[in-house]
Amino acid sequence: MSDAPDGKLAWIDAYLAHLGGVRQLSKHTTAAYARDLQALATLTGAQDWPQIDHFAIRRLAAKLHAQQLDPRSIARKLSSWRGFFNWLSDKMALAANPVQGVRAPKRAKTLPRALSVDDAVQLVAPARPAAGTGGEPAALCNRAMFELLYSSGLRVSELASLDRMPSRDGLGWVEIGNREVIVTGKGNKRRSVPVGSAAMEALQAWLAVRPAPTDGSDALFLSTRGTRVSPRVIQQRLQTHGVQHGAPVHVHPHMLRHSFASHVLQSSGDLRAVQEMLGHTSIASTQVYTALDFQHLAEVYDKAHPRAKLK
Repeated sequence: MSDAPDGKLAWIDAYLAHLGGVRQLSKHTTAAYARDLQALATLTGAQDWPQIDHFAIRRLAAKLHAQQLDPRSIARKLSSWRGFFNWLSDKMALAANPVQGVRAPKRAKTLPRALSVDDAVQLVAPARPAAGTGGEPAALCNRAMFELLYSSGLRVSELASLDRMPSRDGLGWVEIGNREVIVTGKGNKRRSVPVGSAAMEALQAWLAVRPAPTDGSDALFLSTRGTRVSPRVIQQRLQTHGVQHGAPVHVHPHMLRHSFASHVLQSSGDLRAVQEMLGHTSIASTQVYTALDFQHLAEVYDKAHPRAKLK
């Protein structure tokens, strides 16, 4: 229960009735507003609504942040409070909406998850299936897909759209002779990315057993029905493959893209080259991998340096 005066709470009840009756918001949404406004009433105590100013709201936001409330939750509360004061300004004299201009704390940027070099190599290049086994074509298809994801840092949608041969309307294909893959990325921008020797070997092994597609396409990678493989199927196959081969974490196609970028940057330090190979329009999108690079170096330091850890 809130310690706020009844008259103050009555305004919240009236606003909630407005949301449900006039704006016809769902019960779930109205209940969320109710929780946020009850919290505001509790935090401001005996202060009446016109007495709450911009600085009071800023202090409340800081207090919630100090209590380690998620920035997204703080942003939602501020939005609820802002809407309430907008409505309230038509009902009573307010100097201004005290929530206007108050922003939630910025969310900490989460770094993309990348595999170690050893884990990535072990994941994409497990022991080859024995010749003559019934599952060999499917295993060769999977290995070629996974090797190419890691070798060239492709998006899963780019991988699924690859054709066996170049064509005028094709979105992508592999140039075997040039050892590169041509893909069409975001913004309909085409780029070429080198293909490593391991991925090239896996591709050639798959092409040697690849059946003709049943959907009339020239798709490079196929589903069990012989049609172009979908991004969702690639994701499911990689997840199953990771579990079967003891991957240390839940793996997905974008993790191999992150691993590609991180490992190339660790070896070369060439941020512009990584940006070009990933197809990023802005260098800022690529710079996140410098943090991964530093994180990797810090882990190596902690494990290797004799004075890294206090005794």
